Amino acid sequence: MTAQTTVPSLLSRTGAVSVLTLAALGGTMLVPGATSEAEAATRAAKALKIAASKEGSPYRWGATGPHRFDCSGLTLYSYKKAGKKLPRTAQQQYNNSRHIAPSERRKGDLVFFHWGNSVYHVGIYAGRGKIWHSPKTGALVRLERIWTQSVMYGRVN
Repeated sequence: MTAQTTVPSLLSRTGAVSVLTLAALGGTMLVPGATSEAEAATRAAKALKIAASKEGSPYRWGATGPHRFDCSGLTLYSYKKAGKKLPRTAQQQYNNSRHIAPSERRKGDLVFFHWGNSVYHVGIYAGRGKIWHSPKTGALVRLERIWTQSVMYGRVN
């Protein structure tokens, strides 16, 4: 669901209305490319559920599903199925997410593992300090406790 202009009768002859006037009267405006917080939360919940449904799928470097995944391939696949396109690599996903504080994290946010400024791994936050991820060669998609403090969080809008 995207926010829309709900007070069309307020438009002037030129077709414009100020944002302040619209806000004062309880209207909303459509902003190109913007996603409401509710829509983003719903999408994140769907992506989390999709990632969880891939439990047991084998890791494969460069794989984006539907049966094999690398770490960013799992996040890309999960969000794509939930209706949002993400870039391919963990670093690109970090660069294109809204960075949030650990205290603001919620289920469905992306968890980025880093060494200095370099992001090397990504998973989807599942709550209670755990992530769904595709960890490494020979491993399967699984739910696992976050094992380090060297993480950053990103929200997909």
